[in-house]
Amino acid sequence: MAQKEVKFSLVFRDMWQSAGKYQPRVDQLVKVAPAIIRMGCFDRVETNGGGFEQVNLLYGENPNISVRQWTKPFHEAGIQTHMLDRALNGLRMSPVPKDVRRLFYVVKKAQGTDITRIFCGLNDTRNVIPSIQYAKEAGMIAQASLCITHSPIHTVDYYVNLAKTFIEAGADEICLKDMAGIGRPVSLGKIVAGIKALKKDIVIQYHSHAGPGFCMASILEVAKAGCDYIDTAMSPLAWGTGHADIIAVQEMLKDAGFKVKDINMEAYMEARSLIQEMYDDFLGYYIPALNHINNSLLVKPGLPGGMMGSLMTDLEDNLKSLNKWKVKNNQPELTTDQLLVKLFDEVAYVWPKVGYPCLVTPFSQYVKNLALMNVIQMEKGKERWSMIADNIWDMILGKSGQLPGPVAQELVDMAKAEGREFETNDPQSYYPDKLEDFKKEMQENGWELGEDNEELFELAMHPEQYRAYKSGKAKADFEKDLAERKAKKNAPAAGAAPATPSVLTLTVNGQSYKVDVVYGEAPAAATTAPAAGAAAPAGAGSDLLAPLEGKFYLVKDNSETPKKVGDSVQAGDVLGYIEAMKTFNAIRADKAGVITAILVNSGDSVEEDDPIMKIA
Repeated sequence: MAQKEVKFSLVFRDMWQSAGKYQPRVDQLVKVAPAIIRMGCFDRVETNGGGFEQVNLLYGENPNISVRQWTKPFHEAGIQTHMLDRALNGLRMSPVPKDVRRLFYVVKKAQGTDITRIFCGLNDTRNVIPSIQYAKEAGMIAQASLCITHSPIHTVDYYVNLAKTFIEAGADEICLKDMAGIGRPVSLGKIVAGIKALKKDIVIQYHSHAGPGFCMASILEVAKAGCDYIDTAMSPLAWGTGHADIIAVQEMLKDAGFKVKDINMEAYMEARSLIQEMYDDFLGYYIPALNHINNSLLVKPGLPGGMMGSLMTDLEDNLKSLNKWKVKNNQPELTTDQLLVKLFDEVAYVWPKVGYPCLVTPFSQYVKNLALMNVIQMEKGKERWSMIADNIWDMILGKSGQLPGPVAQELVDMAKAEGREFETNDPQSYYPDKLEDFKKEMQENGWELGEDNEELFELAMHPEQYRAYKSGKAKADFEKDLAERKAKKNAPAAGAAPATPSVLTLTVNGQSYKVDVVYGEAPAAATTAPAAGAAAPAGAGSDLLAPLEGKFYLVKDNSETPKKVGDSVQAGDVLGYIEAMKTFNAIRADKAGVITAILVNSGDSVEEDDPIMKIA
């Protein structure tokens, strides 16, 4: 009997997302591609997708150029490229208009992406099936995902039936997306066997994160059941919140009797060195040390590896803010570990109450953010559920899709008291076409639509980030943040003069930005005054304070009209938003009055209790 062949994919995009905040620059990607190809063991490479293009914009690089140049060498070598696709949400955290979704696949196919891995954290077929159809219309391979989690609802039969629905809808392949690595090995094997019994020749790919510790056993079980492709990573970004290393997986499967490709170890070491170079250049400043460690505590909350990259960075900021409040109120400070355990316990408490959404983007962030806000509010003596962002409410109310389980009665009662209604319509119906609006904005700004309308797509998919990229603000903000992180790491001993300047002038697209660099433990200055050319100085009245740390925005999308000085407001009116941990938290007026000053610019970072506006 011939050996069953198992093929490998290198999830290069996810390796970085699961470790930290940013992705490599295009020059770094193009430099490492030949070594990955010469390793000889990969039939597929994950090149782009969710959490790739958005962060390119955040540090001022055009993701369209990156994707085209990055996919090209793999195509020339006969290696397929694949991306991660959030179905209704496209490449972002929030739902996308229908016409933007259709353009998405046309653009990505033209840029060189072969396969799209479509997933919905609710496993709502209404969100996934249109994307299967759009991808196939554009000539892409449509890989539909089963978001794996472990709950009383998410059984083997549940997943096999879900796969059947996707296959009948035209899915070319099925992915078991075990994003938290908490799928139990034997159950995963049964799911694969069940799918193969439905359609013997359906291609199945298994994706798992290493964190909780099940992944190697799970890989062996799914391979035995007939899985065709296994996602892997490589050192120095394997294991921890990432994925199993290709060397270990290849040796395990070879020993188990599977046909697998050999690894060119000279090329492996070259690729490993280049990845370390990227790490040392700037990416390592955004990778918390704890993300290199496997942690079975993650079995309980089920948080995904892809989110842990940013979670630990977010946690540092939130801990700093919370401890500042505790010191002010004569309470003992918390350590990172204490806050982490409280967070994990609260996630486990919150998850069933919001209907068991699979903890994957964006719902993992929603549940984690809700849990973290509960922890912070309760630490301050306030009530649980006292701060729920609008997009978290959208999930609870069914606006993002049907939740797998029922919502707890206390949240149902709370929604009713606030005049919120539960929804049962197709989620896409809430997000009408908007591509013409974005096209008009580009024409008014004199911006090129781009090859295959790729620049239009980028604005429509990531409006705020794209505008900040075009203005140069994104690059300036990134350079400032990186300078501060480098300065902190290289801070001089106490009492010594700083070895580098405390003020830097950065020039981006011909415009100069003067930024302060913070050394050692000195806190960054709170953004309490407008930059040159911003709103008038603060007028009469009382301060409206930021309820949490994050980035301030006057609006969350271009359907809203921003507030301005002189506007009358009523108590409870939304005056702006703070984007924190990938969700927009509404800032509401605490009294009726007139806005006499707006003290920060849209897109500025603020700390908790920073004054944002004056209302008289």
